[in-house]
Amino acid sequence: MATKKSSRGLGRGLDSLIPVSKEVEAQEAENKSEKPVNDAKDGKTIIVSIDKVEPNPDQPRKEFDPDALQDLADSIKEKGVLAPLWVHEVGKGNKKYYEIIAGERRWRASKQAGLKELPVIVMDLTEQEIVEISLIENIQREDLNPIEEALAYKKLLDEFNLKQDDVAKRVSKSRVAITNSMRLLKLDDRVQQMVIDKIIPTGSARALLSVDDKDKQYEFAQRILDEKMSVRDVEREIKKFQNEKNNPTKPSGNEIDPKLIAIYNECQEKLKSVLGTKVTINPKDNRRGKIEIEYYNQDEMDRIIDMLMDVKRD
Repeated sequence: MATKKSSRGLGRGLDSLIPVSKEVEAQEAENKSEKPVNDAKDGKTIIVSIDKVEPNPDQPRKEFDPDALQDLADSIKEKGVLAPLWVHEVGKGNKKYYEIIAGERRWRASKQAGLKELPVIVMDLTEQEIVEISLIENIQREDLNPIEEALAYKKLLDEFNLKQDDVAKRVSKSRVAITNSMRLLKLDDRVQQMVIDKIIPTGSARALLSVDDKDKQYEFAQRILDEKMSVRDVEREIKKFQNEKNNPTKPSGNEIDPKLIAIYNECQEKLKSVLGTKVTINPKDNRRGKIEIEYYNQDEMDRIIDMLMDVKRD
């Protein structure tokens, strides 16, 4: 399938892909129980067997809340499927079926409700457009967990050679938000799973990114759970761990003033917000130290250098 860059206005939201009049037509037809007979590659709704509809194995969302699915299934039993699924045609002849672009949750709930048929709109899209639509739909509905969202951004960057600015425009988010989301993928796999399972908050998990040792990340994550640590608690404990690691033999008389540590933590957060990447301030004593700025690819490094050079010129 082609992987050309999309020229459609995906960043403006899903509504930009189908004219409103078409959606109204489709909804009115569904309310009247009409079944259009033509193949629907022009934005019209058709009715197909639910057995001919399959989920997209590459769609960003992997987790579905069973209670929420049951609620939707109950609603579908009573009112039917009010919004058609977006699909694209896969295969040929007798092996032809429809793969879901948007609406897997409705498909799952419909199967759970015992439906035999579904309303769908058949779309003619590139592979990249399919990934973007699936991502946008889930983001707009706030259906993705933080790790699923980060993996979806990574897929757009890696498989379609997009830059972070391109991705940010398509999903209507800032470049910093994309960068911060993808940084979660640097966490230990066990910690990522804890985020997916909502065992630890995303903010606390993000604080663990300043710890390079994956086992230590997991150890801190377990402490977050066991000790019910806040984000500030986590940051304080990590800073303490890093100071002890960097200065294992430092005499107690040279300990860094706690007030300075608080100021450094605040400065770190401000720098992270401005530069859109991980920044660590490592004090050696109350007067000296170093500032570390991380980058994750060549584009990221060029962007940070450009920002710093702009500051210098000002």
